[in-house]
Amino acid sequence: MSIRRLPEHLVNRIAAGEVVERPASALKELVENAVDAGATRIAVVLAEGGTRRIEVADDGCGMTPADMALALERHATSKLPESLLGDDGAIESVVTLGFRGEALPSIASVARLTIESRVRGSEGWARTVDNGDVTREGPAALPPGTRVVVEDLFARVPARRKFLRSPRAEYAACLDAVRRLAMARPDIAFTVEHDGRRVMAASQVEDRPGRVATLTDRALADSSVAIDMEREGLVLGGVASLPTYNRGIADHQYLFVNGRPVKDRLLMGAIRGAYAEMIPRDRHAVVALFLDVPSDQVDVNVHPAKTEVRFRDPAMVRGLIVSGLRRALDAAGHRSQRAPEAALAMWQPGQTDSRHPSEGWGLVPQGGDLSPETTAFAGVTGMGSGMTGLGGSVRDHRPTFFSAPPQARAEPAWSPPPGGTSFPLGVARGQVAKTYIVAEAEDGLILVDQHAAHERLVLERMRAALIGGTVASQALLIPEVVELDEPACDRLESRAAELSEFGLDLERFGPRAMLVRATPALLGQSDPKGLVTDLADELAAFDEALSLKERLDAVAGTMACHGSVRAGRILSVTEMNALLREMEVTPHSGQCNHGRPTWVKLQHGDIEKLFGRR
Repeated sequence: MSIRRLPEHLVNRIAAGEVVERPASALKELVENAVDAGATRIAVVLAEGGTRRIEVADDGCGMTPADMALALERHATSKLPESLLGDDGAIESVVTLGFRGEALPSIASVARLTIESRVRGSEGWARTVDNGDVTREGPAALPPGTRVVVEDLFARVPARRKFLRSPRAEYAACLDAVRRLAMARPDIAFTVEHDGRRVMAASQVEDRPGRVATLTDRALADSSVAIDMEREGLVLGGVASLPTYNRGIADHQYLFVNGRPVKDRLLMGAIRGAYAEMIPRDRHAVVALFLDVPSDQVDVNVHPAKTEVRFRDPAMVRGLIVSGLRRALDAAGHRSQRAPEAALAMWQPGQTDSRHPSEGWGLVPQGGDLSPETTAFAGVTGMGSGMTGLGGSVRDHRPTFFSAPPQARAEPAWSPPPGGTSFPLGVARGQVAKTYIVAEAEDGLILVDQHAAHERLVLERMRAALIGGTVASQALLIPEVVELDEPACDRLESRAAELSEFGLDLERFGPRAMLVRATPALLGQSDPKGLVTDLADELAAFDEALSLKERLDAVAGTMACHGSVRAGRILSVTEMNALLREMEVTPHSGQCNHGRPTWVKLQHGDIEKLFGRR
């Protein structure tokens, strides 16, 4: 078979397959062009998820008729300086979002594309290309700027159109693409309309955190920390959610490199590493990270759609992200997700039901015997003393305005109640269900999960001990034999040296047993058998996938879980207050080792809402 050149229309369609995968891809390219044109306002209009119509209008610099004709040719761009076109470093010097010159001709080869543009001080011009063929060209009336309309995408390419998802799914992808670009440029106002309804409006703001708060959940503002770090010319900024504020998918992680939205595995892996042992493995943090890197240290010409980048020193980039996130989360201290609005809806106010009065209020037939609890609420006057119900006369024993006060037994307190509610987590007032500590603060009521809180405290103690050397161990008077299957014993034996750093002294005891000679002193009187069994399961699940540091963190988390205060243990007021004070000075104490919150707060305003005072 002889070699021959491909026809121009086929070349454009092949290029479209790389650049224009779906309506969101075309929309992304058009919005990037508007940003590069110096626009201060960008308006997007969609119909049927972008499959029927995509319109992008901006107030940028505009194009002359000659520039418009050139823009529809492949590999024609205004985004590379002419002085660098003959230089091998031209791509490295790119500061614009687009530079390949493939977007417009690729879109025009698989849709009907209309471009209307006007340069300030001159007349407007329009050009229409229908699936590669120019069908109309002439003057156009419009304000300075550019308007691009894409209609019937893939209408003549059924093989591509059948792979599109539903209009609702395509609309979601389009909205996500615009949202990411809008986050990167808070100095540009964005609006998005879909099927005649405005779905996004972001005005010009000065700072990126303000734009992020506008485009994401408003609750993120109260459940996040600011990121600001610089290292060897690399600058990292943005916001990151507290570990207790997380999502089930990673779609809420927005990453930007030099203002360019990217989806890079290195950066996502760094985020997972930073949140290790602070968030469940099946949950994901909500972050918006902006990384500024010198242009000679990053390659943006890796993917046709420019969604991936390559770093010259990936280890330094990963270390910067992990360190920046860790430092910000450490500074958050005991902070947790803000007041549980969802939990408030689950509280039920006290109210009567539709049962018969004799069932709902404890009425008894006249002349019947009354229990001591019932007689304690008997009225002292004739008010409501007799009433006729179904089956005869009954006596109403409901408390009235003149009723005697409820009888209760008073006991002297062994010590005066604690004071000083000025602590961030307040002072302990009691314990509920032998599991939850009730504390009073100046601004509300705090509930603490004693097991989850102590679990985090033990883990942080172990980490601090590891920094200073090794965790102190406590020898068992009688070594305990733990029987396991042979593969589990092999895994534990291969990690015996690492486990000894945590104070756990293990020794092989035959093919299917391990001998426990010492346990970490921090764990107190823990169950060696349960601890070793859980560690074996942990190593089986994550041993191959995790690095040494992540494995050590996983081991520490499992040990801390076994050594923490268990739910169901009665604590004294002194013990409860000691736990609260340690939480206030311990990093990440707002969440346990599995990412669940350790405490929640009901503000005074929330309590007033529960009782209808607001």
